[in-house]
Amino acid sequence: MALDELTISRGILAGQLNVMLDHLALDVAVVGGGPSGLCCSALAAENGLSCAVIEKKLSVGGGMWGGGMMFPRIVVQEEARRLLDRFGVRSRVFEEGYYTASSVEAVSKLTAAACDAGVEFFNLMTVEDVMIRGDGRVSGLVVNWTAVEMGGLHVDPLTIGCRCAVDASGHDAVVAHIVHRKTGELEVKGEGSMWAERAEAKILDHTKEIYPGLIVTGMAANAVAGEHRMGPIFGGMLLSGERAAEILTRELSRR
Repeated sequence: MALDELTISRGILAGQLNVMLDHLALDVAVVGGGPSGLCCSALAAENGLSCAVIEKKLSVGGGMWGGGMMFPRIVVQEEARRLLDRFGVRSRVFEEGYYTASSVEAVSKLTAAACDAGVEFFNLMTVEDVMIRGDGRVSGLVVNWTAVEMGGLHVDPLTIGCRCAVDASGHDAVVAHIVHRKTGELEVKGEGSMWAERAEAKILDHTKEIYPGLIVTGMAANAVAGEHRMGPIFGGMLLSGERAAEILTRELSRR
């Protein structure tokens, strides 16, 4: 069959524009496609919530791809190993209570699980603002192409409505910072120094709704709370994503 370049272009444009039109109003918009965002979106979608991930980079996975200092292995503690099993990620015992896994396999299978659950991905998109109406809730995100931000261009954005947003943007806590700037009602304390034991122990406490309609998960949760960082141990990221999905499912089922 002869290839028609115009047909190929029409297929890409029509396919993506239809997807974007279908996802202008969501139950959940997750900002950041790292391990916590992937885990949260996959489990939230499995629970019947319409969900999309907005990722500023070309690929999802966040820092998990690189493992520790570009050695593509991650460490997960005993408490989170069940989530590796849940997503079909193979692991090996390293020492008692600690397991290692391939970072590439982990990202790939988390992403596949999210896709299988119906999550849509919008990569190369940046969140530059939030929508807050009279009820004081985050009700949507203002998005633009990452290239617009990188180029310093003045190009007006578009919006995506959501019943709840999740800040899974990692160390930068992008959405939380936006809400802080726009409302002055949310304190973002910033991330502390490396202390893996404390950071892993506290991250579930910090995974919560920090502003009406905004849940924070993963390293963004620790950054908002002023908690320490943990480095390339990823159990807390997965457990935090799971906790965020539980909160979303519980809260949105009430409304």
